[in-house]
Amino acid sequence: MMDRRTVLALMAAATLPVGPARAQQTQAFSRDWLIQHALQKSQENYIARPLIPEGWRTLDYDLFQHIWFNEKKAIWNGTDRPLKLDLFTAGLYVERPTTIHLVEDGEARALPYDLSLFDTTADFPDLPVDDTMGYAGLRMRAELKQSGIFEEFVVFQGASYFRAIGNGQTYGISARGLALRTADPAGEEFPDFTDFWVEAPEPGTTSFVVHALLDSPSVTGAYQFIITHGDTTRMQVAATLFPRVDLTHVGLGALTSMFLFDETNRHRFDDFRPAVHDSEGLLIVNGNGERIWRPLANPKNVEISAFIDKDPQGFGLMQRDRDPESYADLEAHYEARPSLWITPGDSWGEGAVELIEIPADREIYDNIVAYWRPRTPMIAGERQDFAYQMEWGSDPDGLPDVARVINTRVGKGFDQIKTVFAIDFAPHPDLEGPFDDLTVILRGSAGEVSPPVLQHNPGTGGLRVNFSILPGDAKLVELRAQILKDGQRLTEVWLYRWTA
Repeated sequence: MMDRRTVLALMAAATLPVGPARAQQTQAFSRDWLIQHALQKSQENYIARPLIPEGWRTLDYDLFQHIWFNEKKAIWNGTDRPLKLDLFTAGLYVERPTTIHLVEDGEARALPYDLSLFDTTADFPDLPVDDTMGYAGLRMRAELKQSGIFEEFVVFQGASYFRAIGNGQTYGISARGLALRTADPAGEEFPDFTDFWVEAPEPGTTSFVVHALLDSPSVTGAYQFIITHGDTTRMQVAATLFPRVDLTHVGLGALTSMFLFDETNRHRFDDFRPAVHDSEGLLIVNGNGERIWRPLANPKNVEISAFIDKDPQGFGLMQRDRDPESYADLEAHYEARPSLWITPGDSWGEGAVELIEIPADREIYDNIVAYWRPRTPMIAGERQDFAYQMEWGSDPDGLPDVARVINTRVGKGFDQIKTVFAIDFAPHPDLEGPFDDLTVILRGSAGEVSPPVLQHNPGTGGLRVNFSILPGDAKLVELRAQILKDGQRLTEVWLYRWTA
């Protein structure tokens, strides 16, 4: 698992670009060609790309900040194309280069590594550049809010990691092309995007196309990303995988984020801020149309939760609270971090949304992972196709219209014995007026759970459900709550895992 400092360095620090010496050669390119290329590689033994020179690999984090891409030298700068492409250099955490190709009129040309594309300070050392040197990834910039001003909105960098933002947002949550054996005792495998092909956009284009080749000891894959920026940045993802071995623990639509603390565990952190997180909850709309909210936790031990389903309608890690005072951080701006929603394409069949929560003591660590885990293994040699849409922005549209959870509070009650829960639901027309005919369904898997108390919350304008638990000898209690009227669901299903 990459820590947050690594991911931030990979995706935010601009550095040297990499590329082999074959740059002037061109080759016919299409998605069909890439799929055949991935198939052919899957039938060969895996060979890791060569390491870049040692001097680049042993740079420390601070010194690595002394080299950055010169945006005036961006790909397509000075043209009427609606996209500018920046490059990152390999080095530090990226020890094996990625090749960047430009595609124009169906012909692909690889970019050679060019150190002159980067600026450095006088403190940056004179390092060797040979045929092994290359780029670490790419950054895309477009006219997001103002004509003539090109701002970044997508970064691909490090293994199969990438991230994006909606207009006015700040980078937070990341995604991966594929997750393999995450939190598995056998150890995790990180496939790489070894090559990118960026299609040259025509003037007036608002969507941009990036292709990528995935490679690892266990699998190869051909990916296509159709990216449209806006208040919500949307990506249409199509992937074709060719397993080299049977894949029994695969994560599709994999998301990686950070959750340090909020009201549920604030007492464990001596910090001036009320909350620190890139995402605060997992949202699922399952195959039955049920809308589920699971607040995130920073546990004392690794916790794995599986939400079994068939043909899910969507899932994602959400940052709901947009009030700057909820975070009181004038530099990090957690209120501006994007939510990320995954909408599956064709039927994904049976499986589970899997949530992995890893203990963390600092906000530099990405300690939250979520993905769809198919029930059926992917068999070696068998082609696997899947597609999905990603929405980087605020809450997704088109979800079942029920009252959403806006806060969860957990802590000891007046007697300092019981653990008290307070769940706040947002105002909703179906919850207005007297609530004598409303029913709160509350269940706990262990211990003693008190009857729920339903109250109007003048602070939010919505309803609050209060209850307490006495876990007894239980080390773990799974909790579920929802408000109904005449059997009709009026709120999200609230789920929580309490641990001793």
